[in-house]
Amino acid sequence: MFKWLSVGPRTRVHAGTLPKPSIRAEPGTSIPWWTPMTIWCQGSLEAQEYRLLKEGHPGPWDTQKLLEPGDKVNFSIIHMTDDYAGRYRCDYLSPTNWSEPSDPLELVMTGFHGKPQLSALPSPVVASGGYVTLQCASWMTFYRFVLMKEGERQPSSTLDSQEAPSGQFQALFLVGPVTPSLRWTFRCYGYYSHSPYVWSYPSHPLELLVSGVSGKPSLLAPQGPVVTSGQNLTLQCRSDVGYDRFALSKEGAHDPPRRLGRQPQAELSGADFALGPVRPSIGGWYTCYGRHSLSSEWSAPSDPLDILVAGQLPYTPSLSVQPGPTVTSGENVTLRCQSQSAVDTFLLSKEGAAGPPLRLRSKSQTGQHQAEFSVSPVTSAHGGTYRCFGSSSTTPHLLSQPSDPLELRVSGTADTVSPPQNESAPGSASDPRDYTVENVIRMGVAAFILVVLGILLLEARHSQTRTPEAASS
Repeated sequence: MFKWLSVGPRTRVHAGTLPKPSIRAEPGTSIPWWTPMTIWCQGSLEAQEYRLLKEGHPGPWDTQKLLEPGDKVNFSIIHMTDDYAGRYRCDYLSPTNWSEPSDPLELVMTGFHGKPQLSALPSPVVASGGYVTLQCASWMTFYRFVLMKEGERQPSSTLDSQEAPSGQFQALFLVGPVTPSLRWTFRCYGYYSHSPYVWSYPSHPLELLVSGVSGKPSLLAPQGPVVTSGQNLTLQCRSDVGYDRFALSKEGAHDPPRRLGRQPQAELSGADFALGPVRPSIGGWYTCYGRHSLSSEWSAPSDPLDILVAGQLPYTPSLSVQPGPTVTSGENVTLRCQSQSAVDTFLLSKEGAAGPPLRLRSKSQTGQHQAEFSVSPVTSAHGGTYRCFGSSSTTPHLLSQPSDPLELRVSGTADTVSPPQNESAPGSASDPRDYTVENVIRMGVAAFILVVLGILLLEARHSQTRTPEAASS
């Protein structure tokens, strides 16, 4: 519908011909409480007056009359409060008429409610081209959650809140496909239905790590995978590819991966991640990644490393060995771990071993929970000091107190005998060589000599018998 206005005795102007103004907010549309901000309205060079209109407020929210025509003005807010949060438009007056209002601007105040928690399921490490679910959760009964990507003015997504089985309220945002060419850093907010422009504090930022297919590094625990409370733990990420940056990620952790620059190693690149004194929460699966400084794509993940925290369950299993602690190489050996307390899984650890402990499900027998670790056949490499632990299926990375140490000694065959330190006569007890073939040859030669001697003896005797007969004739 058009509206005709009478401006003078002979002039009629059509109101719909004026350009629609634009409206924007600096530094953005989500403003923390009590911080300054500015709303800009840009119209026509002929504009003489600008009005800022707020939805739900009768009349203009603010007005600026220009001393001379200008195409834009700003409306300053010295301290952002919830009174300023809302939906705004602006318009302007030309010599002929008021323009139509601008498109709406939604101005949000943040920091009014407690912040939610943002985490990535199952992990903040995502393969290039893949998808990930971001969970925004809070114990507050927010009506909706908002996901914001760093560097973007508008929300990435807004979802209704749902009550989770834990009792928290949450929203699950599907993000992807992710690419290494962009940074993927997010925060989330919550708000109530009665105040949709008044948001919570932002969650901690969550940056996704985009992994590729380049050579995977290796992840090591110099102290071994079984640690105790209070012990200082360092995990070492190593690679022969020559990466400049390394990242360490823990499965299920809400915190983003830890990152370090390259630390020179002999013939390898790598980084040492100091996790500090061990506490129960340190237990879990870890992986590490590497990348070159000129690339935003990370490598393929290392093989996972399971860190186990001993001494967290209130019982101590016992460890025994059959047939005994001293055995001969080649024998069959059984290490039995037992406990009167309920155990889901037993773990057998060898002192100084870099690999993970052996695991067996517990079996209940005559009131005891036990597992039998078989070594068949035993070799000298199996010799050493062993301990066993118990764990629960609900907290698989927390272990019981260690059993008393058990030392297994293996001896008795060639693979356990040290080579001779000096020359020995052939056949002596200290010479470990096998002379079976040589002995057979010697015995064959001796038998042949005996046969020849026997033949010669019989021939000589036969000759003596014939000599008397010839003399008598």
